[in-house]
Amino acid sequence: MTDTSTSTDTVYAVTDPTTGTTLATFPTITDDELRAAIDTADRAHRERTSTVADRAALLHRVAELYRERRDELAATIVREMAKPIDQAVGEVDFCADIYDYYADHAEGFLADEPITLAPGSDGSAFIRKDSIGVVLGIMPWNFPAYQIARFAGPNLVIGNTVLLKHAPQCPESALAIERIFADAGFPEGAYTNVFATNDQIADVIADPRVQGVSLTGSARAGAAVAEIAGRNLTKVVLELGGSDPFILLSTDDLDAVVESAVATRLEGNGQVCNAAKRFLVADHLYDGFLSKFTEAMAAVGPTDPTTPGAELGPLSSPAAADRLEEQLTAAKEQGATVVTGGERSGNAFTPTVLTDVSPDNDAYREEFFGPVAAVYRVADEDDAIRLANDTPYGLGSYLFTTDADQALRVADRIEAGMVYVNLVGADSPELPFGGVKASGFGRELGPLGADEFVNKKLIRIG
Repeated sequence: MTDTSTSTDTVYAVTDPTTGTTLATFPTITDDELRAAIDTADRAHRERTSTVADRAALLHRVAELYRERRDELAATIVREMAKPIDQAVGEVDFCADIYDYYADHAEGFLADEPITLAPGSDGSAFIRKDSIGVVLGIMPWNFPAYQIARFAGPNLVIGNTVLLKHAPQCPESALAIERIFADAGFPEGAYTNVFATNDQIADVIADPRVQGVSLTGSARAGAAVAEIAGRNLTKVVLELGGSDPFILLSTDDLDAVVESAVATRLEGNGQVCNAAKRFLVADHLYDGFLSKFTEAMAAVGPTDPTTPGAELGPLSSPAAADRLEEQLTAAKEQGATVVTGGERSGNAFTPTVLTDVSPDNDAYREEFFGPVAAVYRVADEDDAIRLANDTPYGLGSYLFTTDADQALRVADRIEAGMVYVNLVGADSPELPFGGVKASGFGRELGPLGADEFVNKKLIRIG
């Protein structure tokens, strides 16, 4: 870390997603303040005396505070990135469940694991799990509370101390969450928000006291962080983008499948990494699905995200809207057909359905971060799997079939970190989350989420 003045490449501000008007700005941390934050986090880890039970109790209190402050936290999410209010409330509630989950299971996740020795060996052996030190989280804007919960929850109960760099457009969420950890009773240095620049974060990753870094974001950001982490032998977990397939091979209720398809595509205004984005439909169902899906998508219009019941708001920023507009223009120029939607008003888009997206179209392998769905006709199971896997990404996937044997057969062949069969929106604290290929590596949530930044120490006794 240098002693020069703070870089200006990162501005922490609340900006109205609809108008682009800046509502509030927050100062970036100075180099001296950042050094002090790392010092305090490192000292808090080295000097901690808390037990697993102590930390679990504090995490339960965090969950209580999330529920007590749910309206305030949800309103902040809407203000910062325009998520519809009902979804924002659901996000806050999900966070509370995550904290409770890790508090409830902390003792079990950190219990000693006996090892059965080879025949003829004397004594015993076991794995003892312990914290590793300071860990850094670099979080995105599309889930201002949830992304933090799934990183901070397991790490705090393990005993690691957390430095958290939130997305520059979510400073109020960042401060509100830091306040919750303090009010819950976590000691100074256990959880620290840092409004740092990208250059400063590079220095944090390189600091030998920082033992791990977890990033959720773009492939470009993930590659940059992984490069710095690799040079410094720092453990890294990456959750990057996705272009998840939604495979429909058979159904007894096409209307219910269409309802699920619309829900997963429009969640978070279409700005969810693991939402279905490519809809691969068996030939005998294609015409009926496309007709019903198009009708259902066209029936939803952008509205004020603060209104209860709102399904779709504007994109998170003018820059996000510009990017989506560029992608749609290029897709059409390269031969895609817009069946419905594609109209921009300010930073909002009408739900959009594309067909005729050929492999030579840029849209075939891009991730659309907005309410845009591409629908493909597939001949059979093998064709669906081929198309599903023909992407740089491998985050989530969705499969609808009435054939139980087919479900497991297809699930085994899909190149993704997660496969959901006959349902969407089923994320839960106990289910590991993560991907393969360009969607990153490592896992969050579930027991695996408590197993990433841990020293799994072998103790062999003769």
